[in-house]
Amino acid sequence: MAGWFLATATSIVLSWVALLPVLNAARPDVGALPDIDQVPAADVMPPASDPPVSDPPTAARTEPSRSAQPTRGSAPSSPAGTSRPPTTRPTTGEPATSAPAATTKPATTTQNGWTVTTGADGVRTYVRSVAVEGGQAVVKMTSDGVVSLVTATPADGYAVQKTQSSPSDMAVYFNETNHSFIIRAIWWNNAPFTEINEIGS
Repeated sequence: MAGWFLATATSIVLSWVALLPVLNAARPDVGALPDIDQVPAADVMPPASDPPVSDPPTAARTEPSRSAQPTRGSAPSSPAGTSRPPTTRPTTGEPATSAPAATTKPATTTQNGWTVTTGADGVRTYVRSVAVEGGQAVVKMTSDGVVSLVTATPADGYAVQKTQSSPSDMAVYFNETNHSFIIRAIWWNNAPFTEINEIGS
């Protein structure tokens, strides 16, 4: 059985070799196949591997060192070896003002209907209101003999008039037609004095 297979294979090979010239003649566009022994072996080069790609050198980034910042709520410290000079508030050239001296209110008394006050200089002042039918007058006198009129208010239908013959003698008139009331104020014998007169009717 094995011999049959071998003989059959041999005959097939021989038949193929015998037919090669016929096949080559039938295809003029195809050149003769080169002998297998005459074909140079191709130099098989291993595929060129790409050179390893390396990252471009990066320059070392140096960040400026940050000095420690003072925490909130703490005052920055002074450099070592230095002391902060003490601060002094500039003084103004204004002289110191002293509080005004307390003044004492003059004592007030009443004498014969007169309100009397004594000043720091020792001068006494006398004030009195004198009323008549024709009006009302407020008279003031001082112990140095000066008589003056503070106010004079006439009644309805009357007019007021003042006369003064000397610093120590004054008269106040409340006048209506043919009728007058006269208040006379005099500094007399080192004391105040007033009198009332009526003229006409």
